[in-house]
Amino acid sequence: MSAPIMGAASRWASRGAVHGALLLATLYSVLPLIWLVTSATKSVADFSATSAFQFADFNLFTNLTELFAREDGVFWYWIRNSLLYAGLGAALGALICTACGYAIAKLDFPGRRLLFSVTLAGVLVPPTALALPLYLLASRLHLVNTFWAVFLPLLTNPFGVYLARTFADASVPDEVLAAARLDGAGEPRVFLTIALPMMLPGFVTVLLFQYVAIWNNFFLPLVMLTDPELFPMTLGIYQWSTRALQFPDYNPLVITGSLLAVVPLITAFVVLQRQWRGGLSAGSVE
Repeated sequence: MSAPIMGAASRWASRGAVHGALLLATLYSVLPLIWLVTSATKSVADFSATSAFQFADFNLFTNLTELFAREDGVFWYWIRNSLLYAGLGAALGALICTACGYAIAKLDFPGRRLLFSVTLAGVLVPPTALALPLYLLASRLHLVNTFWAVFLPLLTNPFGVYLARTFADASVPDEVLAAARLDGAGEPRVFLTIALPMMLPGFVTVLLFQYVAIWNNFFLPLVMLTDPELFPMTLGIYQWSTRALQFPDYNPLVITGSLLAVVPLITAFVVLQRQWRGGLSAGSVE
């Protein structure tokens, strides 16, 4: 076999291997969602009598009705809390991270490099390791079992500051900032009216990372909260899942609630997809 033919066969083989790996990764990611969809349509009896991906009698609307009516409609509180924690927390947190990243990248102040080094070190600290110190601090401030005990710690994210600093270096020219300062604009106005629009793809990227992290946050609410009406969806569904072994009628509720919990994440990625892709490509070059 000649060298060009062998080279073409090798390229096709490597391409096939890559496509096969991507297909397996896609199936690994999608199959749990398919299982959620099929299982959320089943009754308690069908859930244990049918296979994982098999449809049975369509019972989704009955499950939804029971889901929102169980325990005096506490699931409505969980939806509200998750939207507040994730939506408001992600928006404010992304703005704070973007401002911090911009300041580290574009403002000259003493200790800037040390601050950025500490920020990078903070990326390496797992959030679970901070749960106990945060609980002790919230206890001193009498914030335990309140909305603020979960909301306030979510407003800072070292990884978001790092991303924002990278975006600021890549997308905000120093000459534009200097011209704005010569025109008499103060630093808050320079950031809000000039730097932030230039960093919009990066801001959206940080916003999405914050939103997903807060929406999936479980351990911090578990440590901080005891009132079910303050639970986010993750903690509330977990509490119900612990009862499912003893009370099988909780199984459809847990699965249907988990399916609803996935919808806001998918919606956020679809709506912000274009800005998110642009943010990732802009932040890949420093």
